[in-house]
Amino acid sequence: MNQTSRLQDYPLASHTLPKGSGGYRIPRRLQAILSLDDFEVAARRHLPAPLFAYVSGGAEEEKSLHGNRAGFDRYAWVPGVFTDTSARSLETTLLGQRYSAPFGIAPMGISALTAFEGDLIQTRAAREANIPAIMSGSSLLPMEAVVQENPDAWFQAYVPGEDARILALLERVQRAGFKTLVVTADVPVSANRENLIRARFSTPLKPDLHLAWEGITHPRWLLGTALRTLLRRGMPHFENSGVGRGAPIVSANVMRDFGARDHLSWRHLALIRRHWPGTLVVKGILDPADAVRAREVGVEGIIVSNHGGRQLDGSVAPLAILPQVVKAVGSDYPVMIDSGFRRGGDILMALALGATFVFIGRPMNYAGAVGGQPGIKHAIGILATELSRNMALLGIQSPGEVRRDSLRIVR
Repeated sequence: MNQTSRLQDYPLASHTLPKGSGGYRIPRRLQAILSLDDFEVAARRHLPAPLFAYVSGGAEEEKSLHGNRAGFDRYAWVPGVFTDTSARSLETTLLGQRYSAPFGIAPMGISALTAFEGDLIQTRAAREANIPAIMSGSSLLPMEAVVQENPDAWFQAYVPGEDARILALLERVQRAGFKTLVVTADVPVSANRENLIRARFSTPLKPDLHLAWEGITHPRWLLGTALRTLLRRGMPHFENSGVGRGAPIVSANVMRDFGARDHLSWRHLALIRRHWPGTLVVKGILDPADAVRAREVGVEGIIVSNHGGRQLDGSVAPLAILPQVVKAVGSDYPVMIDSGFRRGGDILMALALGATFVFIGRPMNYAGAVGGQPGIKHAIGILATELSRNMALLGIQSPGEVRRDSLRIVR
């Protein structure tokens, strides 16, 4: 890759830019970033250790976290040759909408702590690239501000367990203008995140000398994110857990607002389906039987996910269970996937195994932390470039052409 080239000059990466934009020059500070993994390395240096641990870590022994990446090593490609791919395109249709690439931005909580207005810069970058972005229900910015920036953004909800609160939240999300609701299914209780205790990260945040020292020793984050947020927006609150503004991030009430949801049931999902007029997606499904039941309830699509290895440790990698889920619900049903995706080749592998679409989480958070909105645009461009290049090497014209028989199990 020529570090001085424009994003539009990367093979087909111009599909990630709005028409008439004239291209986008990669800022000098980001020109050494050649892959999504490079963003993680840079974010480790940029962020205070407790914050980096929050984004990067998984549950307990992190078997699921590492298993998500290891799942890609099970397969190897069998490329085709002598195929004219000069007219290849990344464009993909999902849930009736045409996107410029087969990937989007997954929901990530408290993104506004790692980058100034983190949720806003994610949704703006997604709008410019014409890819979907899912706003997290544990965001520190109001949902109304995010959907105003991007009317096509999706909203992900950690659904409360009482009917009245569910209906009130649905009303607020609809009133804000969201058309797609993502209900997360795999958080009946909070996970055992031992890494956060060791890193001294907690929710609510507990300001102390250690946190102060971490801020002082990471001045770019302190000035560019923490102090800038306090000066412009005040103390961050969990804004979207209910009808009104939630508790400030330093308040003990945060634990009450995000308490156990272990009494949620399929009845609640059916309630949501009856009252939500837009598109409904369920995130966090791994069991093929659950996927079938979600379709029967009337859910328009599912996201196969183990929450990036942040919930049940030892859970199956989404990529490993994906073919069984697709077989159970049928190839005509939108099966999306997240957890562990880092390369354009990873995305194509999921599509070959039956996925309709892929969502990327942590790397977009790192990109925003390190480079702001330009960083996220650069991350999108990297993925688009990798996808286009790998499609040419595989001998296919579009992401939808990749097939299971192009993969072999090697381990």
